[in-house]
Amino acid sequence: MSTFGHVKDLPPHKIGVTITTDNHIDLEYVPLADKADTIAQICKQARQCDEVFLASDPDREGEIISWHIGQEIAKVLKNGQIHRITFNEITKTAVEQAIADKRSVDENKVHAQQARRVLDRWVGYEVSPILWKKITKGLSAGRVQSVGLMLVCIREDEITSFKVEEYWSIHGIFTIDGETFEAELARVKGKKPTLETKEVVDAIIAQLKNTAYAISKVTDKKRLKQPAPPFMTSSLQQDAFNKLGFSVDRTMQIAQKLYEGLPLRDKDNPEALITYMRTDSLRISDTAMTDVRDYIKTTFGSKYLPSKSRQFEAKGASQDAHEAVRPIDVKHTPEKVGPYLSTEQAKLYELIWKRFVASQMEAAEYFQRTVQIEGGDYEFRTTGSTLMFDGFLNVYLAEEDEEEKSATIPKSVADGKAVDLAKGEGKQHFTKPPARYTQATLVKELKEKDIGRPSTYAAILSTLQKRNYVTVDNKRFAPSELGRSVNKLLTEHLPDIINVDFTATMEQSLDKIAEGTVDRDSVLLAFYAKFSKDLEAFGGAPGKKEAQKTDLVCPECGKSLYIRFGRGGEFVGCEGFPDCTFTSNYTRDEQGTIMLTANEPNQPETTGLKCPKCSKEMVKRIGKFGPFISCSGYPACKHIHQETLKMPCPNCGKAIGKRAWRGGTFWGCTGYPTCKFAVFNDVQETPCPKCNSQPYLVINKGRDGSTTLSCPSKECGYTSKD
Repeated sequence: MSTFGHVKDLPPHKIGVTITTDNHIDLEYVPLADKADTIAQICKQARQCDEVFLASDPDREGEIISWHIGQEIAKVLKNGQIHRITFNEITKTAVEQAIADKRSVDENKVHAQQARRVLDRWVGYEVSPILWKKITKGLSAGRVQSVGLMLVCIREDEITSFKVEEYWSIHGIFTIDGETFEAELARVKGKKPTLETKEVVDAIIAQLKNTAYAISKVTDKKRLKQPAPPFMTSSLQQDAFNKLGFSVDRTMQIAQKLYEGLPLRDKDNPEALITYMRTDSLRISDTAMTDVRDYIKTTFGSKYLPSKSRQFEAKGASQDAHEAVRPIDVKHTPEKVGPYLSTEQAKLYELIWKRFVASQMEAAEYFQRTVQIEGGDYEFRTTGSTLMFDGFLNVYLAEEDEEEKSATIPKSVADGKAVDLAKGEGKQHFTKPPARYTQATLVKELKEKDIGRPSTYAAILSTLQKRNYVTVDNKRFAPSELGRSVNKLLTEHLPDIINVDFTATMEQSLDKIAEGTVDRDSVLLAFYAKFSKDLEAFGGAPGKKEAQKTDLVCPECGKSLYIRFGRGGEFVGCEGFPDCTFTSNYTRDEQGTIMLTANEPNQPETTGLKCPKCSKEMVKRIGKFGPFISCSGYPACKHIHQETLKMPCPNCGKAIGKRAWRGGTFWGCTGYPTCKFAVFNDVQETPCPKCNSQPYLVINKGRDGSTTLSCPSKECGYTSKD
């Protein structure tokens, strides 16, 4: 039976964490709102058993799920025993071995998860209200999420402040025995040339023409390129983004399905295809190693198989027990299982399979030739590579392999042989600012700085976008004005908490709690001692709401314009408010300069829709509950556009519209208050495949990024994980 994720958590409307007078930390847990029936059903079955095995995921989150449901089962289990088992692959052998190695719940892992949850609860519940007061309602802060935002803001500042510099390179087109090749100027009078302007370049090119050239040195060597290790969570997310275009969140959803199992030839018997996908380990089991080496030898031949297996070690891996992400059975090739998978599942499985197999293959071998050409004061160089043996490249091309370029060098080059300079040309270049983060590069940065863990990368990125702290342009993150303001406040007032070093150190402390070498409460109390002082100073600081001053002046009164934040988003407003009510939308250019938009101030934006009542233009407005669309003929026409579902209300047959409620939205019958039908989740307008009595399914988002569809009828009980 499945718990479908967590069954209990800290209460939703209060902190639920108490520091007692004797410096102990008490946690208050309550069943999640939609899990009462799940708990009851599991306990009903457990009451009849002699043994109960708790087999949730093999990480800290999985451990506390087992701890929570185990507590509930213990209340009804009279003489039976409760065991904890874990496995990294869902196979008969792995499950049987796990049962043989049964144990009790690991309290240290539970304490580590509790410590992380308490830290996040303190920061979220105690900092967020201050942001509401100082900026606008509905904001949130997070111990790790806020550091992720800080990295995006720092990168944007680096881009904005970057000064482009011009530089040049000089290339010679040489001929030898009727063939041509290109080489770059490397030395002038034995020193690397400084080529900053076209004038300098033109002067050198003019001098090159009257010089005789000969090959002074030819260096040949063999270069080996080693394969990349198998995937861990972060590298899987990066490669899936770069090669397949999958978001980090989508990658984890697909990988979850591959891990849980999918029906192949036998529709009634799902088979798991990959090992556990939340790991920062590169370890491969002995059995898997033997299988993949046998496969390589049989399929590709002995020359592709190294004499010894390759062992990889991840720096600072905190979850080494999980193995790397790999196919469970290497003989389940992408070609064999692909027909039974969705397109996305097949693509991700192929990526995992190829990376794993390639990691145990021989290195690729290149023949590399470097040619040095001298003439007078000038020295040119060029390097060419030829792939002599493809090795692991037979299976898997890394991103750098796909981009590798090489000069073509004639076979007749030899030491002392004369060459002619056919042409000299200068190429202009400009230094480039650092690139904005993509999902892949931000995950890489988080991993390298030891911020977050495999189970949190997707949630960090998702929250930054969900809170509108970042915008996404061409798949790259830029901080929004809201994100900039939140980051500015947090880094100024909580510098000891919102910084890379502290967050990385805290992650290491959580690892030590999981190992049992550090006490949970000592870590939390040390954090709270400093945090509470900073929090008091931050929250008690008087003043107006946070606003960012611009270089612009109000066109109506001449005072400064400020970026402000309202329920409907950010805007530019006059410093003289309420005496001056000027406001305007705005944009930023690449240098960060703020410009007012072409729209007239306070002029609502048109939508292209016609009012169904009076045929006038429908326009976008901002009201008490955020943006909405209404008739431009107001107040003569008061029609407001409402988003509705295609299906009618199952109770009365009227339309179901989207309505605002407590900072969020829900679907409710337009016949309210006569009909009170409402759904407080997103819905999929698909009839329940089990009972067919309900015209829709309820969409629930899990903490791990998973999506669950469920029938609204409790009697039916249908659920399906996407």
